[in-house]
Amino acid sequence: MLQLSANLINRDVLSLRTGAPIARVTGIILNQDSLKIEGLYCEDRFDKRQLILLHQDIREFLPNGYVVNDHEVLVEAEDLVRLKKVIDVDYQLIGKQVVTESKQRIGKVSDFATEIETMMVQKLYVTQSVLKSFTGGSLSVDRTQVVETTKSKIIISELLKGERYAATAQAS
Repeated sequence: MLQLSANLINRDVLSLRTGAPIARVTGIILNQDSLKIEGLYCEDRFDKRQLILLHQDIREFLPNGYVVNDHEVLVEAEDLVRLKKVIDVDYQLIGKQVVTESKQRIGKVSDFATEIETMMVQKLYVTQSVLKSFTGGSLSVDRTQVVETTKSKIIISELLKGERYAATAQAS
C-alpha cells in the first residue's frame, strides 16, 4: 500500500506490550542512494529525547500509528553505526530540483509516495513552474525513471513528449 509523505510523520508509535503510545514520529531518515526510508525520527513520550525507529522494527501499520514490540526498539542516533552516513547526509526529497539527463528542468518535488511494507519510495510528485503548469500540470515520476540522486537535484530519464505515433499495418 502506498502512503504519501505527510501520512508517515506525526503519527504515534504504539507499544504492543503496553498498548499505549511510546513516541511520536517527527521525521524521516531517507537513504539517498536507494530511496529507501531506513528509519523514522521519533520524540520519546517519556523524556522527550529524539530517538530513531528502524523500519525493520515496525510490526504493523495502523491508521493511527506504527506498532512495535516495546520501547526498547527505539535507539539513539549514535548507536546506529551502519546508518551514520545516511543520518549525517540528512537527505530530504521535498523541494529537490528534478531535471532530465539532457539537463531539461522539470520542476521540484512536492511530495512522494512510499510502499509501506518495503519503505521504498515509489513515486515522486513534481510541481512544475507556473508557466509550464498551464500546459502540463504536475507530474508523477516512477522510481524506475530516476537515474541519479545528488545533494541538490534528482536526475530522471527523458520524458516522452505528447507526440502521437502512427501505427502502420502491413498486409501479408
